[in-house]
Amino acid sequence: MTQPGPLVDPAQVPDWLRELVEQTASRKPDEFGLPRVNPPRTARPAAVLVLFGEQDGEPDVLLLRRADNLNSHPGQVAFPGGALDPSDDGPVEAALREAEEEVGVERDGIRPLATLPELWVPHSGFRVTPVIAHWWRPSPVAPVDPAETAAVARVPISWLTDPDNRLRVGIGDRYSSPAFLVPGMLVWGFTGGLLSGLLELGGWARHWDQEDVRDLEDAWRAVREAEDVGFGKH
Repeated sequence: MTQPGPLVDPAQVPDWLRELVEQTASRKPDEFGLPRVNPPRTARPAAVLVLFGEQDGEPDVLLLRRADNLNSHPGQVAFPGGALDPSDDGPVEAALREAEEEVGVERDGIRPLATLPELWVPHSGFRVTPVIAHWWRPSPVAPVDPAETAAVARVPISWLTDPDNRLRVGIGDRYSSPAFLVPGMLVWGFTGGLLSGLLELGGWARHWDQEDVRDLEDAWRAVREAEDVGFGKH
């Protein structure tokens, strides 16, 4: 298990990312969406790449939408990532490999900065290590295999922190997930919770109406209403 925290000296990262990197040490798993109990020993290790870059001086983050015909989490928005392979030298290597395989990023333009504690995803049986990275030299991205990835987008942080683009999605009778309305994408569940926690850690979050809880159908309706306000999908 990788010790969470910075992988580099925070003083050597861009100013806008520094607070996020500094805050990754000693975080608790339940700060990222739903409560996270200790994963069972049978949970498979996995990793996701939370890739932050800049376009025209504005910070953004890379997200993908999974293909609608997949057996696991069809149509849902995610960070690039997947299960660790035996050949992977830990979660950082796995996250970079998966991002290359899924959206075609060039690894030599990416600098891993920090890791977060493992987050258990009971529905899929994974214990996921989020790897935070800086896209210091962005490369073109697109779905490598359309049968697995339907779309890729660089989403501005300013869009995600806009209170008009935030809500919660009800999950059963007991829980609700932080969610984001993105043109063509509804970000909720594991990804929505992780992203919400990262915005808080980075000092970017703005006050939003956490009492606005909708079911999936209503949330998707809101996404469709916002689709005409695009910010540049790839």
